[in-house]
Formats: sequence, C-alpha cells, structure tokens
Amino acid sequence: MNKEVSGNIVLIGMPTSGKSTAGVILAKILGLDFVDTDLLLQKRTGKKLKDILSEDGLETFLKTEEEVCRSLAVSDAVVATGGSVVYGAGAMEHLKRIGTVVYLKIDFATLKERLHNARQRGVVLKEGQSIEDLFWERTALYERYADIIIAENGQGIEETVEKIAESVGRRQEP
Repeated sequence: MNKEVSGNIVLIGMPTSGKSTAGVILAKILGLDFVDTDLLLQKRTGKKLKDILSEDGLETFLKTEEEVCRSLAVSDAVVATGGSVVYGAGAMEHLKRIGTVVYLKIDFATLKERLHNARQRGVVLKEGQSIEDLFWERTALYERYADIIIAENGQGIEETVEKIAESVGRRQEP
C-alpha cells in the first residue's frame, strides 16, 4: 500500500514497538522535525507517565493524552505517539487529518520479550487487564486507524525505517 504524502508521518503501535527510536532516525533521514507526544504529555503535566497514572488515574491520563494529541499543530514532522493514543477517537481523527498514520506492528511474543515492567514504563493498563488482553484490544484499534501497517518482526530498526520511508512515498537520501 503506497500512499504519497507530504507533511506528517504519525507512528502508532504497542509500547516497545520502536515508535520513538524509528521516529528519530526517520526524521533525521528525511529532514523532518520529530515530536514525541509522551514527552509533550510529561511537559504539560510536569510528571512522568507512570506518575500521572499512579497519582491522577487512568481516566485523567487518557483525557490529557487526547488533549495533547488533539492540539498538536505541526507540519513536516514525524510524530511518535504513546501506545494508548488509540483510545482517544478525537485524537486519532486529528492525527489522521494532519498526517499519514503508520502502525508499527509487533507480535505478542516480541512484546512480552521487550516489555519487562509495564507499570514502571507508564503503560496504560485497566484494572485486572493482562498484557495479552491489552495487546489484542489495542491491535484491533491500531489496525482500524492505520493508513499503513509495517510488520516489524524479525527486522532491525534500519529495515523498519526504510519500510516506513518507502511506504509513505519518500526515499532516503543516499
């Protein structure tokens, strides 16, 4: 699925899927700005993600995350979102309006291998929700909102970045 785009590239996916890492490299290669919405959320609240969740609760976290993403006004940028952004329909509608949404897809085994402490990392988990439940719940949402899906399993960050650039119709400078 090739889609020519000028403007923003919005990365969505599970925690540890490489949104921020790939985003920084992609931005450098394509000469774009880089924005990490998790960092914007931390800046707005003055707290780490895990502290927002533990002190303010899940609903406040998700509401604030949606507000941050809905108010995002950037152009020619790679935007790495928090994994829970897909819970905010308004945020996702805005992100789709301002860019091409690319889902960095990992399988459950890869998530389990990479994600060692979900709470410490600030992963949004509902009361009693397992990582596997979270995975399947979010996978459906990521697929719903994605313009492009990049399967990452078995490839390094360079291959992921190359696939993203090709999929959005932008070639890397040699």
